Parts: sequence; C-alpha cells; structure tokens
Amino acid sequence: MSYSVGQVAGFAGVTVRTLHHYDDIGLLVPSERSHAGHRRYADADLDRLQQILFYRELGFPLDEVAALLDDQATGKADPRAHLRRQHDLLTARIEKLRKMAAAVEHAMEARTMGIDLTPEEKFEVFGDHDPEQYDEEVRRRWGGTTEYAESQRRVARYTKDDWTRIQADAADWGERYAALVAAGGAPTGEAAMDLAEEHRQHICTWFYACSHELHRCLGEMYVADERFTAFYDAIRPGLAAHLKEAIAANADRHTG
Repeated sequence: MSYSVGQVAGFAGVTVRTLHHYDDIGLLVPSERSHAGHRRYADADLDRLQQILFYRELGFPLDEVAALLDDQATGKADPRAHLRRQHDLLTARIEKLRKMAAAVEHAMEARTMGIDLTPEEKFEVFGDHDPEQYDEEVRRRWGGTTEYAESQRRVARYTKDDWTRIQADAADWGERYAALVAAGGAPTGEAAMDLAEEHRQHICTWFYACSHELHRCLGEMYVADERFTAFYDAIRPGLAAHLKEAIAANADRHTG
C-alpha cells in the first residue's frame, strides 16, 4: 500500500509544498515513485513523517530533526531511549503549556471592575478609590457563585463611559438618600423603601440579578462589615443602618 503526496498531505494536515520541501532536503524521501515519477509514500514514510511533525511541534529546527531520526534509523540511538526522550520533551511541553494556560486564566480573572481602564481613566472615574482593592477577597468569598460569574462577564465589557454613568447614578441615589435621612424619613416609610428598591435595581442593571432575599443579605452585611458601614456612613452618618432597615422593609413589601 502506498499513498500519493496529496493523500499524505491530507492525512497529516500539512501542505503538498511542505512534503516536497522535506523530500528536497532529504528529511522525508518517499520510498517509491510511480511510472510517471510521482512521489508515493509507504507506511514507514508515514511513521517518519509523524516523528518529524512531533519534533516540529516542539520547536526543533529541521536539521536537528533529521539528525535525531537518522540516529534512530541507523541504530545509533536506542529505541527505548528515543521514546524516553520524547516523553521528557512532551512532559516539558505540557508544563510550559500549563504555565501559559495559568497566565491566561490570571489575565481573564484580572478583567474585573475597571481593570481595562488606563490609570488616568480610573482616577477620573473612581478618584482615590481603588476599584480592585478587595478583588482577591471577593473571589475567595463569592467566586463560586452565579452572581459573581455574571458580574464578571458584565463588567469585563464596560467602558469608561459605562463606569462614569454607574458612578453618576450611584452618586445621585446617595444624595437623595442622604436628604431623606436628614429630613428624618423612617426606613420603613414609602420613600425609603422606594430608594432601597432603586438600590437593588441598580445592582440588577449593572452587575447581577439581585433578588430581594439576596438584597436583604447585602443589607445585613452593610452593618456587619465595618468597611461597608464606613462607605455608606460617609454619604451620611447612620445611612448604613437606615439602608439595612429600608432594604428589609422593601423585601417584606415585595415578598411578604
């Protein structure tokens, strides 16, 4: 059984020109020729081609590939040693690819809030606040949740204009909530519950689907975690506790 150059090219996923070149330099000389002088490849030739492509995949130059295969063909290299060498080379290649994959995964994870903005754009949007300050903690606590995955997918696409709008919407909400607290509005009042619902919708619109029960849990965290308390109380002293109660009242209103 022998095969034409076109058939071999199809089997191996290489071009006919490549096979012609391998023949010209003596790397893979077909065992047979047809009466018309056309190249015909035997099974042994296909075995050699497989070895050539193996070493080429590992980045070996053609002259080194030829030397390796010729040593094997002439008995200068122990076949078992040749296989061990291939195994070692493959193991090294796998490790290199594993490290490359890890680097790509790290880069994918780095596409978090604002990561694609330039330093200047980040400062324009967030000021002195570092939007990535708690990324590692967030990944550790919620990295396995569907909400985290959804948020990651969304924010990876956001531009500077998107973040500017998000910040502007949040600032406007904060001003109106601070005014409500200053005026003595009750957290269980209609106005406070409406603002709590607006807060939930902001999360749903920009980050992930936030149910009323999940929103209730967030409200609890706003007073349990001093960092969240400080953030909301910086808008208006006592706002974190007020918002927590308004969120709970709003959840009851919609689910009770």
